Amino acid sequence: MRTFLRIVWMALVLLIVALVSALTTMRLAIHGREVTVPDFQGKTPVEARRIAEDTGLAVLIEREYFSPLIPRGRILSQVPAAGTVVRRGWELRLALSLGAQRIPIPQVIGESERAATISIQERGLDPASTASLQFSGVPAGQVIAQDPPPNATGVAAPKINLLIAEDGPPQAFVMPSFIGQPLGSATITLVEAGFPAPRATLTSYPAPAADSASASITPVAPATSSATPVHSESVTAGPATPTHAGPPSATPAPSSPPPAAIIVSQVPAPGAKVLSGSVINFGVRD
Repeated sequence: MRTFLRIVWMALVLLIVALVSALTTMRLAIHGREVTVPDFQGKTPVEARRIAEDTGLAVLIEREYFSPLIPRGRILSQVPAAGTVVRRGWELRLALSLGAQRIPIPQVIGESERAATISIQERGLDPASTASLQFSGVPAGQVIAQDPPPNATGVAAPKINLLIAEDGPPQAFVMPSFIGQPLGSATITLVEAGFPAPRATLTSYPAPAADSASASITPVAPATSSATPVHSESVTAGPATPTHAGPPSATPAPSSPPPAAIIVSQVPAPGAKVLSGSVINFGVRD
């Protein structure tokens, strides 16, 4: 019995020794593949790469910043920081100093995106990110803001962010009733509101009575004519009728109704929402 217990005890001791040896070997193997990151600040890129190779690391210079403290062409900062323990082969990211800022930030607000980019690059700066914004009253593609602002000092990076104006959605209008009005006055109203000249076709059926929403039109040509411009969301055509241009005996071609022809139908219908630039179709009669 004592011999059996002695054998069991020796087996347990040997097992414990083996486990401790295995853990120690694993720990040494793991730590043998780890290195401490050196301090690269103030070194040149060549020196930084040599030190990194000797330590078993890799380096990548990915950014440049202005710095009044670190001379131009020297390492300004690093990630991970010096003293950090990393695995061999780890890639360190370094930033290079451009020295103190001596390049003025240009004024590019109001220029086109292309002209602004050329102006920035001519000064040795880089156009960074650009964003677009719908901005009324400004042509699409024009710079409406920049960061850093013009003539800024103490700039960290040699990059300029631009905000570019873009086209907004087309303006919407509520279609008025032109039924009972002369084609000429309706055309003037639409063109002055930014619409193209309407398409008109001659019809043979009589004109319907004008409702209360339409302006009352008398088919007699006055001495002068006027038209009320279209307003957003509400349009009212003026009651003027342009003077008949051709002689009484002249018969217009069916595809070109005279300006004094009376509108008897329209598409889109009165009250419909239309976008600026849409083509309006009229049915007219002499």
